[in-house]
Amino acid sequence: MKSIITHHGLKYAPLKMNVKNSKTKTHFGFQQINTEDKSEKVRKIFDNVVEGYDLMNDLMSFGIHRIWKRIAVEMSEIRPDSSLLDLAGGTGDMIKLMAPRLNHEGTAILSDINEKMLVSGRDKLIDSGISNFLSVQIDAQTLPFTQDSFDVISIAFGLRNVTDKKRALNSILDCLKPGGKLLVLEFSKPTNEILREIYDFYSFEIIPKLGEIVLSSEESYRYLA
Repeated sequence: MKSIITHHGLKYAPLKMNVKNSKTKTHFGFQQINTEDKSEKVRKIFDNVVEGYDLMNDLMSFGIHRIWKRIAVEMSEIRPDSSLLDLAGGTGDMIKLMAPRLNHEGTAILSDINEKMLVSGRDKLIDSGISNFLSVQIDAQTLPFTQDSFDVISIAFGLRNVTDKKRALNSILDCLKPGGKLLVLEFSKPTNEILREIYDFYSFEIIPKLGEIVLSSEESYRYLA
């Protein structure tokens, strides 16, 4: 029998990783790798960068990522009694913006598949005085919540790290209430050719060097750039 945990009316089962024994290919940065290898490779990347993740985000984007996140939260139209889920929540940036908008009837869940990132995010939120949230280690591809659980689900710069994006999006949509909002923040290529060349040079040459200087992890930021 499946074990179910209930909190504020939400029901979910403990994390259960589903790994398919398949030789199909998926992308890992600009490489093609076996699908079943991606989650472990991504885990190692984030294990390597967790300590300086926030600093690198600020350096890479010149702090603009914080503006994007604030705009996304404003678009979510969170109510005081909303139920919120932040996927691939990392070090807690989105929950830090969303949780203070809730009253005692609201629910905020910080989630990540990576344990080290999740612990870092939880600790940083508590240190900043935010405690009205849950932290749960879950896989976005197989969300363990019942249907129609959340008013808002967010995933900021995390969808690209998911092995099967279609599967994850279907799982997310199952968990959204009718009329609920899905917030996805992700990178894209500039359409202007000159800007695209500048963007590529910055992404492939400058960011990995920053990763090496700040975290001694150039290869990690070749993937994350």
